[in-house]
Amino acid sequence: MIVGIPKETKTHEYRVSMTPVGVDELVRRGHTVLVENNAGAGSGILNDDYKSVGAKIVDTAKDVFAEAEMITKVKEPLAPERAMMREGQVMFTYFHFAADRELTDEVIRTGSIAIAYETIPDAQGRLPLLTPMSEVAGKMSIQEGAKYLERPMMGRGILLGGVPGVEPAEVLIIGGGVVGMNAAKVAAGLGANVTIMDVDIDRLRYLDDVMPANVHTAFSERLALEKHLTTADLLIGAVLIPGARCPVLVSREQLSLMQHGAVVVDVGVDQGGCVETIHPTTHDEPTYIIDHVVHYGVANMPGAVGRTSTYALTNATLPYAIRLADAGYRAACQQDSRLAEGINIERGKVTHKPVADAFDMEYTPPLVA
Repeated sequence: MIVGIPKETKTHEYRVSMTPVGVDELVRRGHTVLVENNAGAGSGILNDDYKSVGAKIVDTAKDVFAEAEMITKVKEPLAPERAMMREGQVMFTYFHFAADRELTDEVIRTGSIAIAYETIPDAQGRLPLLTPMSEVAGKMSIQEGAKYLERPMMGRGILLGGVPGVEPAEVLIIGGGVVGMNAAKVAAGLGANVTIMDVDIDRLRYLDDVMPANVHTAFSERLALEKHLTTADLLIGAVLIPGARCPVLVSREQLSLMQHGAVVVDVGVDQGGCVETIHPTTHDEPTYIIDHVVHYGVANMPGAVGRTSTYALTNATLPYAIRLADAGYRAACQQDSRLAEGINIERGKVTHKPVADAFDMEYTPPLVA
């Protein structure tokens, strides 16, 4: 198979979809790997690093898309990339279709096969290709939140961990999954008072057992949420429903309960976010203010730490990319029903039910089912 690795084009996206280790594995199996010029530069990976393991360096993304039978990426294809996708071509990347009707419509029109990292489960029902980036984003959410709590950033002027004689910040995390747990670890380590809210009692019980004494848990229901919003200095949205749009848990009206200069970091913004007033931003312009609350909505947060994120992501995605290349997508998915759950759009049909439901579209089971 001819596998293509284009350079990411999203604003300040420094990750790349495959390291030289992955290229080496594919080449040794007889596959051809095309890497766009300087695709790995943002992660500290040079053209020569790829060439030394057998990759062919090509000048432009157009060259990659024109020849490759399977494209591996990190972020969803942007409009210029979608224009280069073709019928029957496999695209293996993060898509988050349920929050983006335009992306969904355009990928349908290409006739390509869209296999989404974020909807492939493992045997335990976890999301192994989403987990590493959730870990990075969870930790980064506290770094970014702490920065935007500073007064020059229009925040409340609060040091997250406080100092002797001065209370630390109150951090409220909605969602106790991978993002929430990693956010809590960092916030607690910096000395903040942390509350994690979730609707899964077993998860709350687990978090109560493993977290330090300055992390507390609370069942997520409207009255409790509103009570915690009144005191929260930093709100982390850490809600995920695999492949579907995030439910809105904090309304515009409830946002007004928060203190002036409080900060919202909604990690689920690429799936629509759990805060009604959140919308995607970029690393160039990461924040905006609504009702005196600072909103941070960068949709590719892990892209800022490209080297860490690239290696964390590709450690997880490589085995799947190898199977898709070795067997072809259809045979690989017939052999593994969990991999087949990654097929969100196939040759013009929506094949992932949460995406179909999000836009009231017809759902069609994948051809490999």
